[in-house]
Amino acid sequence: MLPDRAGVVVTGGGNGIGRAIAHRLYATGARVVVNDLDAEAAERVANEVGGLAVPGDAATDEGVRALVDAARGHLGSIDVFFANAGIARGDAASATDADFEASWQVNVMAHVRAARALLPEWLERGEGRFVATASAAGLLMMLGSAPYTLSKHAAVAHAEWLSATYRHRGIVVQALCPQGVRTAMLDDTGPAGDVTLKDAAITPEQVAEVVFDALQDDRFLILPHPEVADYVRAKATDPDRWLGGMNRLQRRIEELR
Repeated sequence: MLPDRAGVVVTGGGNGIGRAIAHRLYATGARVVVNDLDAEAAERVANEVGGLAVPGDAATDEGVRALVDAARGHLGSIDVFFANAGIARGDAASATDADFEASWQVNVMAHVRAARALLPEWLERGEGRFVATASAAGLLMMLGSAPYTLSKHAAVAHAEWLSATYRHRGIVVQALCPQGVRTAMLDDTGPAGDVTLKDAAITPEQVAEVVFDALQDDRFLILPHPEVADYVRAKATDPDRWLGGMNRLQRRIEELR
């Protein structure tokens, strides 16, 4: 459960899922700090929710520390940190070392650095909540993008480690793992997204509603697409059959190119 007038930080909050989460929690009385690389978008959403905009790069150690310091100055203390910023770079054929590195920094190390900055105070208080936006790709895969798949798997693994290590000390960790969401990122997925995501894509507001429900019961996996749980079970039960099915989807993607 969230405390009354919870102090909330949302990275990647200028658009999409981050913006929807900021609005949903503001509607419940939360005080919101909005971070985004796009300063104009961060300011716009902060104004919409009566919050504070802290633009900057939440993937860097310096950027994370500046964000956490500014948020604490504004909120007094941070109750919930949504590590929501993410990127999808590099397709199947042409992903470069730079694509892998950028994906690692934004999709994984941003979470690591944020947790490092937040945990000392949270452990002293005996409470805190870290919500990592991973992706269903972190449990399954994203055909068409190895950097996205690998980095989102790592984001889930980091969240699992945090939960196992600190839950007895009052730290709640949750991993948000949606499939297709109607955002600019989905529009950029090309044929892979057309085949695997777009038919079942939902709105950012629908994701935010599921997130809000999950904040009430502290479940680790937040699955806006419930069928993802079935896919994960199928993958674990018979990985060869599951990979065969994914390969059939891959061949359909290649037919569209």
